[in-house]
Amino acid sequence: MRMGAVKNVVLLASGLALAGLGGCATPPPASDPDAVAEFNQANDPLEPTNRVLYEVNTGLDTLVLRPLALGYTWVLPQFVRTGVHNVLNNLDSPVLLANDMLQTKPRRAGDTLMRFVINTTFGLGGIFDVATDWGYPYHDAGFGQTMALWGVPEGPYLFLPILGPGSPRDTSGYGVDVVLDPLTWVGLNNRTVATAGYIRYGVTLLDVRAGLFDSLDKATAQALDPYATERSLYRQHRDSEIEAVRADTRATTPAWFAAPATH
Repeated sequence: MRMGAVKNVVLLASGLALAGLGGCATPPPASDPDAVAEFNQANDPLEPTNRVLYEVNTGLDTLVLRPLALGYTWVLPQFVRTGVHNVLNNLDSPVLLANDMLQTKPRRAGDTLMRFVINTTFGLGGIFDVATDWGYPYHDAGFGQTMALWGVPEGPYLFLPILGPGSPRDTSGYGVDVVLDPLTWVGLNNRTVATAGYIRYGVTLLDVRAGLFDSLDKATAQALDPYATERSLYRQHRDSEIEAVRADTRATTPAWFAAPATH
């Protein structure tokens, strides 16, 4: 969810860019069924526009984001970056909890609540992820994911500068996540809190970008078509996240209650 807050900051500008470019891919002729099947599987009717925005994003990443993320990893040692990452995850807990409940996943909601209580207290405000060691691992949850479980279609593939790959369902879901975040409302009439919120978004962007050095960067660097590779990786990752939630059918009663004896 953390990138949802960042995405909301530049969503309007990205939408204007999409409207201005407005290029659509031309479907292949029906006489070529293999090409038609590939076109439908890609589900990328805005591919010409998306590719232009992808190139814009590559330039921004090369000149700004990647150097800043490299500086972030060079200045701060790993244990400090881990603490920052943990705090950011902890701040997301109210939004995760809301989505866990909307997804009708009570055990996941219980895990999120326990993580927040344990890490806020014993983890010193979330700096240390004590909850994972105590049997409550982190899981992500956003309204885009929630809508997927409700059966809302994904829609066509979208690529937005700075924000990366997505879909109409996920992009609108990020906006709802921002509304669900209590910190969004706390800073409305307080300049200091609002400034802290923007700092949080900036640090989130650095944290996310730094986490891509060993995964996405290597995958796209070796790809013949980095755009298509990133599109495929995004879809695979997103589908696996949604399926993991759908497959989580744990009973409401936690396992640490002893089962009643049978006679």
